[in-house]
Amino acid sequence: MIELRELIMEDAPALQQIYRGASLKYIERRALTLDEAVDLVAHTLACARAEPRDRWAFGIAAEDDLLGMVRLRCRTERHATISYLLREDSWGRGYATQAVAGMLRHAFTTTGITSVGARHHPDNTASGRVLQKNNFIYRGTRDGWPSYGIHRPDSSTS
Repeated sequence: MIELRELIMEDAPALQQIYRGASLKYIERRALTLDEAVDLVAHTLACARAEPRDRWAFGIAAEDDLLGMVRLRCRTERHATISYLLREDSWGRGYATQAVAGMLRHAFTTTGITSVGARHHPDNTASGRVLQKNNFIYRGTRDGWPSYGIHRPDSSTS
């Protein structure tokens, strides 16, 4: 079982561990330095205070161990995209599936968002399974990346 929680400055070293090694294989970025991890937490905290809020980033924790992050970014007034990243040693345990489910609950119950999109690296089939387990519908490829979407259950699907 996981918990989604706001980040705190003390999470920077854990984020540095998440953003390195095999976890970066599919996301086109290099490992974070500690200063960059501190900046990421600071940016996340600033987004949490913004009005109106258009970005959410939660830490994915299991038994007080920060394993990853899940993010939601508004692209329009009613549409957002979701992304997630886990530390390599936590892969294959269902944590990403639980984190996406939790973020979707948050998006559809506490914001005005009615649809969420996602994509994954074409070689990262595990990430595609996470989306499918959360009822995302495959929409085709965009710029070579498989793309998915989901609507709030009580919203129009047009």
